[in-house]
Amino acid sequence: MTVDWSQCRSVKAYNDVDTALFQGTIQPANQPAILRGFVRDWPIVQAALQSDEEVCAYVTRHANDSPANCFFAPPEVKGRFSYGPDLQQFNFDVRSASIETLLTILMRLKGVENPPSMYAGALPFQQFFPALALDCPMPLLNPSVSAKVSLWIGNQTRTAAHWDLPQNLACVVAGKRRFTLFPIEEVKNLYIGPLDHTLAGQPISLVDFDNPDLLTHPRFAQAVKAAQIAELEPGDVLYMPSLWIHHVKSLAPVGMLVNFWWRDGPEHLVTPSLTLQHALLTLRDLPKAEKKAWKAIFDHYIFQTDEDPMAHLPEVARGVFGPITPDSLAKIKARLRQSLDMD
Repeated sequence: MTVDWSQCRSVKAYNDVDTALFQGTIQPANQPAILRGFVRDWPIVQAALQSDEEVCAYVTRHANDSPANCFFAPPEVKGRFSYGPDLQQFNFDVRSASIETLLTILMRLKGVENPPSMYAGALPFQQFFPALALDCPMPLLNPSVSAKVSLWIGNQTRTAAHWDLPQNLACVVAGKRRFTLFPIEEVKNLYIGPLDHTLAGQPISLVDFDNPDLLTHPRFAQAVKAAQIAELEPGDVLYMPSLWIHHVKSLAPVGMLVNFWWRDGPEHLVTPSLTLQHALLTLRDLPKAEKKAWKAIFDHYIFQTDEDPMAHLPEVARGVFGPITPDSLAKIKARLRQSLDMD
């Protein structure tokens, strides 16, 4: 059995995107979208279009001396950062060096026929490149949005399929990248590895996308039917809604990407992955009939699949299930702390 990638559709691409188009059409669709050439005028992109040497020199000038962690893997992994055979160890090492040193190594590896793989991911602008922010504006986001802006640096690498909680504007600034994206419903077909022992924070698919083993991972063929492919060049931006699963392949010996991560919603929100872990203590191992009953309760009170479950109550009687206030937030946190501290 082989995977037929030709059945995948391309991510929809838009030209001449402005704030009205993004906020009024692209974002509400909750689908990935390519914004062709949106950041082509950034100085870092213009440097990359000149040469790899020029873009590395540009980034070095804007970087400070803070040490950054970088993943290094031997040539035999062919750029695929993943687990060892027992899923307890990883197939790479983590080393720390300045951005200037990492870029020097990257340029040296460019001329190697079968180089080791390296990437430094999610390097925060604020920590490593404070002077770079002015050169990389993102007018699509409201000024009130608090976005985490990061730079990714590496050679021809493969980032395993995973999901992120925030929305993402992934801006390719050097090299070319291929994103393979899946709706979160395909999580059941992607053979996700350990949720609490991860490479870099997010759970990843165990499937080798370049050489999928359908005997070990037969449902992956179903996931491919729902996949969308985005081919990106310097200056292109990929919008990824929250929780879209994505695999990333860097196709050039010098690759760089800037991303903007942000969340919509009130400030009190924390990651639902905490709810998932709490549910291990409260829901997962219940009898089947009880789990079904609790699903109905969650659908009604949390997911609100019908109407506002509190609409029939006066606001004063809604307690912690009313709008979140500083007082109700404190009560919820206190109750959770007390329950988790119980023997």
